[in-house]
Amino acid sequence: MERTKGRNGDRGEHGEAVAAGLAELSGWTAALAWRDVPESARRRVARLFADDLAAIVAARAEPELGALAERIVRASGPPEATLFDGSGRRLDRYSAALANGSAADWCELDGGYRKALCHAGLYCLPAVLAEGEAAGNPLEAMLRALLVGYETVTRVASTFERADLALHPHGSLAAVGAAAAVAALRGHSPDTAAAAISTAATLVSPGPFNHAVEGALVRNVWPGLGAAAGIRAVDWAEVGITGLATSLHDVQAVALAATAQPGRLSRDLGAAWAVDDAYQKVHACCQYGHAAVEATLALLESRPHADFARVLRRIRVETHRRARKLDNVHPATTLAAKFSLQHILATTTHHRHANAPAFHAATLSNPAIAALREKVTIAPFEPELDPPNDRPARVTWELEDGSLVARECLSARGGPDRPFTEAEIRSKIRGILDEPYPGLSGAMTEIMDLAPDVLARPWRETVATVAAGGTALELRRPIAAT
Repeated sequence: MERTKGRNGDRGEHGEAVAAGLAELSGWTAALAWRDVPESARRRVARLFADDLAAIVAARAEPELGALAERIVRASGPPEATLFDGSGRRLDRYSAALANGSAADWCELDGGYRKALCHAGLYCLPAVLAEGEAAGNPLEAMLRALLVGYETVTRVASTFERADLALHPHGSLAAVGAAAAVAALRGHSPDTAAAAISTAATLVSPGPFNHAVEGALVRNVWPGLGAAAGIRAVDWAEVGITGLATSLHDVQAVALAATAQPGRLSRDLGAAWAVDDAYQKVHACCQYGHAAVEATLALLESRPHADFARVLRRIRVETHRRARKLDNVHPATTLAAKFSLQHILATTTHHRHANAPAFHAATLSNPAIAALREKVTIAPFEPELDPPNDRPARVTWELEDGSLVARECLSARGGPDRPFTEAEIRSKIRGILDEPYPGLSGAMTEIMDLAPDVLARPWRETVATVAAGGTALELRRPIAAT
């Protein structure tokens, strides 16, 4: 199919091709059984479930998020689904999806998709958690729904491309992923699933990417809004309130001016799995800056005892074009800090890591970190490299004696080319969950091991067991006959 760019009012054959591709994709996902998914993909989606749930819990102490949750709790309907902030509170499914979805990207510890601008797990999991608990679905059905949502929204992200970073994907894609996952969880027909996805495509937040760099905290709420809207889109499709078959194209290509490649919606279904191209994160900042973090950590390892506040004259980072957008010497919020290359380099140098504490609100006013931010200059990494080395960084320190030391990282760890070990991801998850949810920490281990008893158990029973102080061993007990 020829590449074309949408113009206002210009749908043409490409709108119909997108509609046909979505119908084919929805037919394939509706027929997909968990047993037909390769074990490698099942394990990846189980790890993604655990990792992104941990990212939700990691944000539980963020003050602005806590204030948001209090407002959501006040307006919530009957308790159906858990708010994963350690409080034990339960909300209606829409409110829980909104609150947990807003938490999920707050600490920048959720994973993403390497081949397109898309955090697919973030867009699907909050809705799956809320719907699955409210409806009493078994964990296996929820993992299948997460896989379907992930496959769907990554294909949508790949179908509609933009040359720059004007639009942030969280606002424009979250409702689509949530709707696809919830339609799968409810076992809907291909027609209803496609209608729900088309409807969700119209419920977008066209959030500008610069809101992340400049620290507008509303950016963190876009995935939560999308999660709640995605569930609503499925509700409405069930009663005939829908968009058009071409809505996905009309919104993304016509209204939001993306270039459409409709064939990507249904190409090679079942031959490759999007979760195989997922990346995971241990550094609590925008992934575009992770290569710079790793180059900095290598420099720190080479000089373990240096007093950098005293001996560093300048820090020069040469990096890829997307990372060069992260240019903000004076970040005003913790979100801005996570999207400031100057802060990322300064706080990593100061703390000797880029974990969540390196981006705490107190780091914004730390004089030593502020002084290091002023020393950072940003330049292009040349020549530009092809994937998977298309997000490189070279960090050069100029010391007070005039000497230069440099390290480079061509591709940050966490993606399919340089994955973290299973032990590293499990350690990250335990480190987040052990204090607020020790039972849930154990449950995540069982889930990642694809323990049959745990996968067959309704998710609400698992949550109730661990919330009451139960252990992973209790989750192994046979389900009582009904």
